[in-house]
Amino acid sequence: MKNVCLFQRCRVLAAGLSVLVLAGCGRSEPPTPQASATQQGATETQKVGPSPATEKAVEPLLKLSAEEIRAAGIKVAGLREEEVAEQLTVTATIRPNQDRIVHVAPRVAGRIVKVQANLGDAVLTGQTLAVLDSLEVGEAHSAYLQARTAQAVAKADFERAEKLHGEQIIAQKDHLRAHAEYEKSKAAFAAAADRLRMLGVSQVPAINGKAVSTFPLISPFTGTVIEKHAILGELAQPDKQLFVVADLSRLWIEANLFEKDLSKIQVGAPAVITVAAYPDEAFQGQLTYIAAVVDKETRTVQARVEVSNLDGRLKPEMFATAAIHTRSGSNRKAILLPEEGVILMQGQPTVFVEAGGGFEPRPVELGVRLRDRVEVTKGLAVGERVVTAGSYALKARLLKAQLGESH
Repeated sequence: MKNVCLFQRCRVLAAGLSVLVLAGCGRSEPPTPQASATQQGATETQKVGPSPATEKAVEPLLKLSAEEIRAAGIKVAGLREEEVAEQLTVTATIRPNQDRIVHVAPRVAGRIVKVQANLGDAVLTGQTLAVLDSLEVGEAHSAYLQARTAQAVAKADFERAEKLHGEQIIAQKDHLRAHAEYEKSKAAFAAAADRLRMLGVSQVPAINGKAVSTFPLISPFTGTVIEKHAILGELAQPDKQLFVVADLSRLWIEANLFEKDLSKIQVGAPAVITVAAYPDEAFQGQLTYIAAVVDKETRTVQARVEVSNLDGRLKPEMFATAAIHTRSGSNRKAILLPEEGVILMQGQPTVFVEAGGGFEPRPVELGVRLRDRVEVTKGLAVGERVVTAGSYALKARLLKAQLGESH
């Protein structure tokens, strides 16, 4: 019995020791202040994201070596203010001079038997454009030849009668009759010649004494054939033009002005014309006309600038830009930049400024355009060095760098 009690006590003691050992293994020591702070920072990092120090820095400048700058054709210049005349800039269309344009058509119906001028040909005053064959012209020419012969006969009779009357061989009344017949023949001959002239035909010489029915259609002045409708073998009518000849040595530049701009300009003001075909050149002109009425549909007023075109480079129907000097005639200071130096980035006019050993893109606001230069109204300051050539090469590098970062 004594041994049994001793055995039970040993079992209770072993169970108590097991509980104490398990309790010791599950207990954690209290964290130190430093460990607690570290754990709290890690938790905040998981909530907020990576710290700015771990992010990749974005370089705002494009840095190129001297060799790369030279290869890309990049040119840099310092900005300065220049005097600019106050101008009103409008879009326009080039038209032929309406005072020096002619629609050539025959005055009488006839069949086209020869075409001697082509579209775009330069023709001289009196040059034959086409040859027509007309029955009416043939009849008029026949009457002309008859009248010419009758006049010659009447003249001979009158001269003979006058001689005989002087010798008192014929009576006075016979002499007067011969004189009357001669005057009548002269009037008939003049009428036949006028008939040819009114038909638009000169006195065509007879061929072997016979009347001819062909006549030339001539150019009334020196110019260029800008339209041609003459087709060999067709019947031409007086109401159908065969050619349009225009003197293109002086052209009209037609533009529409808004009502608010009418007080700024006046007839006689100088104007500068530019076209896309010759971006590096300007053509000097003069404002010669401002319409007296406002178009009720567009609420604009038509205006016209005349410009010399002796070399023929300007073409009718070209689009143009007209910069008309304003009435004030005063000058102002402005920052001008070559158009090549301005590019579009996301629809915003942008220039590259030299700074910090590289090139920084900077958005700007533009004003008027003057020939191949443009006014910068906001975004740049006098003295800054900007890229005037090679901006597209820098834009390509910048887009390439942004594309690489996005991946």
